[in-house]
Amino acid sequence: MALKGTLKDFGIAEILQLIGQQAKSGVLHLRGRDEEIHISMSDGNVVRAEHAGKHARQRLGELMVRAEILTAQELRVALDAQRRTLKRLGDILVEMTYCTKEQLREMTALQTTETVNRLFHWKSGTYEFESGAVEWDPETVTPLRAETVLMEGYRQVDEWPMIRRKITSAAMTFDRVRPLDGSREGTARTPPAAGDDVDAALDVLGGAAPREGEFASAGPNERRVYELAIPGRPVEKIVQLSRLGEFETCKALLALVNLGVLRPLAAPGRAKGVGEYGAGDWLPRLRTGAARVLATVAIAAALAGIVTWVDERGFQLARGRGAALHDNGAQRFLARYQLARLRGALEVFRVERGEYPERLGDLVETGLATPRDLRYPWGQEYYYRRKPGGRFVLLPPVE
Repeated sequence: MALKGTLKDFGIAEILQLIGQQAKSGVLHLRGRDEEIHISMSDGNVVRAEHAGKHARQRLGELMVRAEILTAQELRVALDAQRRTLKRLGDILVEMTYCTKEQLREMTALQTTETVNRLFHWKSGTYEFESGAVEWDPETVTPLRAETVLMEGYRQVDEWPMIRRKITSAAMTFDRVRPLDGSREGTARTPPAAGDDVDAALDVLGGAAPREGEFASAGPNERRVYELAIPGRPVEKIVQLSRLGEFETCKALLALVNLGVLRPLAAPGRAKGVGEYGAGDWLPRLRTGAARVLATVAIAAALAGIVTWVDERGFQLARGRGAALHDNGAQRFLARYQLARLRGALEVFRVERGEYPERLGDLVETGLATPRDLRYPWGQEYYYRRKPGGRFVLLPPVE
């Protein structure tokens, strides 16, 4: 299968979707401004993802050292043995009893998911798929379906901004305000009412404090992260030791902060932010696009002011007849972002079901959208129609 081009013309989601649907095997080579990633796929499933070149921090051995599974000396010994025997590093680590097979499987999966998820933040680069058989060890590797990778990638891109509002830096540290499984002084621990579990979880993630008399239960990720969040330990080290990945670790830290269990302490000076991928690719674009961003903000502010004025007074036309025309500029401005989100949900639906939904409400039934998503910021639902040949039409309502 000849598959080669640029990410501006064909995004990473479409590439993985195509390879997954056709159940192809081979290696997908991706090259960005200062990164190079190779994804091995077997029968359409991701079985390995590795950095090449200078990004050694993302390699398996380095990840295991930072997670304190190995020592730096043990890694050097294993790499020397690898050069002599040409065996896979994971096999050597297990043979030398430097780690168990369970630890190897866990860290291999972490390396793969962390590497692939970075690609969803790339805005430019090239790709080339080299078809052929791929060797991998079923005992130490858990294959990832392309559909799973896509859904996780979309989820992280959507939720990272919310996390970064409070977990602002990789150097941030935390104070423990109270024990995770304790109740506040004078407050009894009361289980939530039936049917409130989902709402409570969303409230905690979104920043709402637990209601008086309640103590939201923490999941296994929150418990693991809480044990690691000792005073003075920065976010970056907690991520490394948790073996959950940066996104899941920071999400757990956000939940613990919102529960009032941890108190974040700002890092001194300028430190690397969390969830910052492909900085070499973003910085030049931010510099050259500064004027465009400022112009967009100015236009948005002007539209908001105009719409507020019009909403209060209306454009009086045909004076004497009292006809009023209301401008919808602000709604259309906001709808651009909402349309992009709905299109992403439609693509995930097609990956899961093999075709686009018959109606937009099917996204709600499958949990890919909420009823509010189908109309925000309008009073009516977006216009949607599935077209023959595997395409669709999605437009804002005419008001």
